[in-house]
Amino acid sequence: MTRPDVAPFFDSATNSWTYLVSDPATGDAAIIDAVLDYEPKGAVVSHAGLERLLAAVAQRHLTLKWVLDTHVHADHLSGGHWLRDKTGAPLVIGANITQVQQVFAPRFGLDDFAADGRQFDVLVEDGATLPLGNLVIRVMHTPGHTPACVSYLIGDAAFVGDTMFMPDYGTARCDFPGGDAGVLHTSIQKILALPGSTRLFVGHDYLPEGRSDYVCETTVAEQKARNIHVHDGISAEDFVAMRRRRDATLSPPTLILPALQVNIAAGELPPPDGQGRRFLRLPLSVM
Repeated sequence: MTRPDVAPFFDSATNSWTYLVSDPATGDAAIIDAVLDYEPKGAVVSHAGLERLLAAVAQRHLTLKWVLDTHVHADHLSGGHWLRDKTGAPLVIGANITQVQQVFAPRFGLDDFAADGRQFDVLVEDGATLPLGNLVIRVMHTPGHTPACVSYLIGDAAFVGDTMFMPDYGTARCDFPGGDAGVLHTSIQKILALPGSTRLFVGHDYLPEGRSDYVCETTVAEQKARNIHVHDGISAEDFVAMRRRRDATLSPPTLILPALQVNIAAGELPPPDGQGRRFLRLPLSVM
């Protein structure tokens, strides 16, 4: 199986991983889960991380063909819209984005928002494929964390977003609207049915007790053997019960309110007013 080149980029402010994935034969590339820099105390947006991504594309003499999001993120603002504007590369997300938009646009009072996915260029269904040089990007619908989550399979690598984390940290929360622990378990089993040597690249890393280095790569075999939530021998019923207990203790992500209203719009910031100012909405008790 062809092995794509994978360059990971870590955003320490949100514990997020972004990936620059390329076909070594042709130099065609995709960026997965780009992060727009956002400092919440001052509501300051910047593009330093995105500029580093584009610099890496240029330094490696790559051609950016796609900008991919695994889902609507609740913990960081997406850099997809900015990258599309800078490069012309189409912005891709799972087709069930419309379900997420229909839930959250009313919660932010976005009465004129078009909840039909038109903010993105390509909406992909389970089993869809996209070309990447001599490689193929295959789409696997992996809901549970959100209804629109997808994983991207490229050669011997799978980019699983927030569905699973490193084996010593476990799996994604399922308590957002449209989340479901039973559905997540089914999605994880689809991932674990891939060949054991498949490289899995996670969307976040958090440091559990006993580990001091941030990492992003594991394998199907390692997850089946060691994932603290879904290793071999854990039943679906036990997983769902664990996930519900754990989710009941979790606080909302710090950036959930700015992130959701921006990310359902593909990472596009609200339009400026007559003085060039942009405003995010802060609805009370919306979650």
